[in-house]
Amino acid sequence: MQFANIISGDDDGEDSINQLFLHVDISKPGQKESLHFLCGLYPDALGIHSVSMRPKLETSGFLVVPTKYNGPVFQDLDEGMRDALHSYIKERGINENLFPFLQAWLYVKDNRNLMRWFRAVGTLIKERKQASDA
Repeated sequence: MQFANIISGDDDGEDSINQLFLHVDISKPGQKESLHFLCGLYPDALGIHSVSMRPKLETSGFLVVPTKYNGPVFQDLDEGMRDALHSYIKERGINENLFPFLQAWLYVKDNRNLMRWFRAVGTLIKERKQASDA
């Protein structure tokens, strides 16, 4: 399934992740620019919000904000063009099958960050307690 645009999900109060936003940068060797896709990923679908040309990133990091025309709104493109762009990124492995992996990875990452935070807070409290006991 594919969406022409990102559709807002309902806030059902659950603690699970049911929608992910992805920045997908596709480039070719020797090219100075790359295609940048802003996508919404769902358990059963991939939605493309926008596609733009960006200066190619040599390393991963912050995106360069373009100063030139970004292209039309994805939803306003001809259906054939939208389908072609969906096929283009799906051929490169960007599809709804990524959702379970990314969802699990985000839970692990969140848990690791929480554990680091607990350690930092515990260390701070322990150091302050030792300083006040001295």
